[in-house]
Amino acid sequence: MTVTMPPLAFVYDRCASRSRRQLHMRLEGCRHYAEGMGWTVAGCWVDLGEHALAVHRPQLAALLTAMRAEADHYEVLCLVHTRERLATDTTHRLLLQQRVIEAGGRAVTTVNESDQPALSALLDGRAP
Repeated sequence: MTVTMPPLAFVYDRCASRSRRQLHMRLEGCRHYAEGMGWTVAGCWVDLGEHALAVHRPQLAALLTAMRAEADHYEVLCLVHTRERLATDTTHRLLLQQRVIEAGGRAVTTVNESDQPALSALLDGRAP
């Protein structure tokens, strides 16, 4: 009998504002969603302030490093509340999703959004 391990969910968000109320609600929503899906939460990574808007995001980079370390043993997921939590700009978001794929995982949202057609185009070398 083969025992399948539940996926590991690496929760990510970003928050440029000083108010953290909505951030905490989104993170709790991600944890609750992962629990409902039967996934194990590996941790939460959050880029704050100017890092939330920058191209280089230190906490996202740390999440990808942790994800890469587990990808050989588990299905790894970058869980965000909505796809805009990665980036509001479509091209930037697709590039970040590509980094998640390169780390051995895939990006998922709590509302089952998909950038798959545009992401496939990007990975195939076509403009999204």
